[in-house]
Amino acid sequence: MTSLLTAIAPITWGTTYVVTTELLPPGHPVWSGVLRALPAGLVALAIGRALPGGRWWWRALVLGTLNIGAFFPLLFLAAYLLPGGVAGVFGATGPLLVAVLAALVLGERLSAKRVVWGVLAVIGVAGMVLGPEDALNPLGVLAAAGGAGSMALGTVLSKRWSPPVGPVAFAGWQLTAGGVLMVPLALATEGSPPSLDGSVLLGYFWLALVGGLLAYVLWFRGLGRMPAGVAAFLPVLSPLVAALIGLAVGERFTALQVLGFALALVAVVAAQHPGRRDGVA
Repeated sequence: MTSLLTAIAPITWGTTYVVTTELLPPGHPVWSGVLRALPAGLVALAIGRALPGGRWWWRALVLGTLNIGAFFPLLFLAAYLLPGGVAGVFGATGPLLVAVLAALVLGERLSAKRVVWGVLAVIGVAGMVLGPEDALNPLGVLAAAGGAGSMALGTVLSKRWSPPVGPVAFAGWQLTAGGVLMVPLALATEGSPPSLDGSVLLGYFWLALVGGLLAYVLWFRGLGRMPAGVAAFLPVLSPLVAALIGLAVGERFTALQVLGFALALVAVVAAQHPGRRDGVA
């Protein structure tokens, strides 16, 4: 049940690419991050009714930077500059990055099985979404790689520090900290925020309340109950959802894409059943 509830987070994140490209104004990756994080963070703070104390002020700032303040602008920049599938492949490297970091920082066992499933997840996503026509914008590649690394480290440290509050307050700390940190960067690089009307407002509403507030509350709840290396496989669902959305709007799957989809999905499901030596949360 924990895995199923936690999976709702990456499932909603899988809509980010289509929402960004179809509803949001171009050229505002940092403001998109602010408008996704800050409103959601303030709502979570109001619901959670708990502020950080002591060392949790700087810890919330570090985690808010890694999981939100750095990750969101890099995510949106990659979405603007790369085909959604290419960005998704970089995101699929998360399980491997987390597996290594969890072994170093948390002492979780770096099992061969976990590495194999991680490699198969990347291969599956790559086979599903990459094509010969996909252009690799160098800045987009750096943004996607940086976002994957930032999220991986933030995931491991979130598990390492084990917050003294519930997932709503914990999500609120990070979303608010990350949102506030992005405001000066947004003003310096993009000027005034984009106009909020019509489809733009709908897009930000979805990203803030569903892809932000709901998703991160469920994500941090699950992360507190699962080994980091196991939870890290769930975001692989994001490019799978993005692909299904493409299928729903008329795109067609080749045999290779169907095989890649199945391989990535098998890797995610199999990773939710860690061996006894992998431990359970």
